[in-house]
Formats: sequence, structure tokens, C-alpha cells
Amino acid sequence: METIINYFETIPTLHRSLILVGGLTLFWLLEGTLPLFNFKYKKWKHAAPNLFFTLTTIIVNFTLAFTLVATSDWVSINNFGIINWIPNLPLWAYVFLGVLLLDFFGAYLAHYVEHKVKPLWMVHLVHHSDHNVDTTTANRHHPLESIIRFAFTLFGVFIVGTPIAIVFLYQSLSLVATQFTHANIKLPKKVDKALSYILVSPDMHKVHHHYMLPYTDSNYGNIFSIWDRLFGTFMTLDRETIVYGVDTFPDEEANGKIGELLKQPFHKYRKPTTIKPQD
Repeated sequence: METIINYFETIPTLHRSLILVGGLTLFWLLEGTLPLFNFKYKKWKHAAPNLFFTLTTIIVNFTLAFTLVATSDWVSINNFGIINWIPNLPLWAYVFLGVLLLDFFGAYLAHYVEHKVKPLWMVHLVHHSDHNVDTTTANRHHPLESIIRFAFTLFGVFIVGTPIAIVFLYQSLSLVATQFTHANIKLPKKVDKALSYILVSPDMHKVHHHYMLPYTDSNYGNIFSIWDRLFGTFMTLDRETIVYGVDTFPDEEANGKIGELLKQPFHKYRKPTTIKPQD
């Protein structure tokens, strides 16, 4: 564990880039051999806006990274934050708890709030308006959302008290997890279900991308499924019945254009449709 922490404390930018590109490539290839849905689309054309937003996310995170480093350094020096207030924690527990709590503040809580606050939902729906969810959808976030997500992560670092090594470890795990759960891959149902008791599985997250409520407002988790189960936001839906997109923005052509997506958060709020959940 100490070796892992030492590595992530000084992880080179090149290695972080390789995690991004390597994960994207791996799941892209798996989508060709184990597809959940046989999309009738041009894969590269579909990927173009999603990769554009991946780039904007990288730019936002890189630009604001100094605040993350400064905050993590401050909590470490001042022994501040939840994991630093628990006495005699073994290293493995210190690291695990740090990642677990960052997953709550930086992912689950941020995601939940984005769905419940209307102006934030208008920003977040850029992510939901993809009609063909695949691994490139993972980082399809409007630049404004990248800033919002970064702010929640920064808050998490402060409250949890995570040193930069745990922050970089969390971000790496989070990146691979979101590429995995968005990937258009089909795991055996029993395997997916078993996985979802601990981690967010592909089928579990795909429910969140169903185009109508209440399913859209469920399964907010990113790495760990514990938060959805603990706070009552966990839902299931037969994966064969899932329809991607957002019912309030149904124009698939417009939802594939970068210009239209950049303007999407500034549209007037549209009330979504709610359907009766499956038993």
C-alpha cells in the first residue's frame, strides 16, 4: 500500500494521460466484441462531441489543479479532515476511507445536487442527451459542469482531509470506473448484479441514463454503489428496455452537435415526464 501511495503522490502527467487513453481504448475495443446494444451509428462521428468535451474537462481540471494541490497540502500539514481525526487508522484503512468519502463528495453528492437543482440540471443534461451511450459518453460534460464537479471534489478534499496521493488515486479510479460503467458492453446478468452490491456496474449506471423519470434520478454513484443503497436512490430496470437520452431534449441530431450542446444549459427549463416504475 505504501508503494501505491508513493507512486500516486508523484504520478507523472504522462501516466495519468495513459490511464485516460488506455481505458478509453480498452473499453472501445470491448464494445466491438461484447456490445450491449447494436447501435446503428457512425462510431467516430458520435465520439467527436464527446471527445471534445473530454478535452474541455481536461483543460478545466488542469487550469484549476493548483487549488487542489494547495488544499490537499493544507489539510495534510494541519492534520485537518475526517480521516485525519480518526486515531490509529492503519494505512490501508486510511486510503480506503479517503477514496470512499471522496467518491461521496466528489461524485455522488455532486451528481445528486445536479439533478435536484434546476439550473445545474440544465448544465448536466448535456451528459444525458447522448442517445447512444458508450465509453466516450463518460466525460461528455459541459465546461460549466466540469467546474461544478471540480468544486465538489475540492470541497471533498477539504472535508475528508485527503493528501494529494489519495486524491490522484481517487481520480484515476474514478476515471476508469466511469469509462467502464458507460461502455456499451454486456456482462452476464448475474455477474453484473453481483458486482453492483459493491461497485457501480454497467447495468446499474445504464438505468440512470434511461430517458424518463424516476430512473434518470437514480443510481448516482460513480465508483461505489453503497451510497445509492444507503440513501435510497438505487433502482433497477431490465437493460433491454432502457432508452437513452432525455425526454425534454429529444432531437438526436441537435444533441450530436457541439455548438448546440454548448448552448443547451441556457435553454429554458423543461419539465420532464415521470412514468410508473417497473415492479
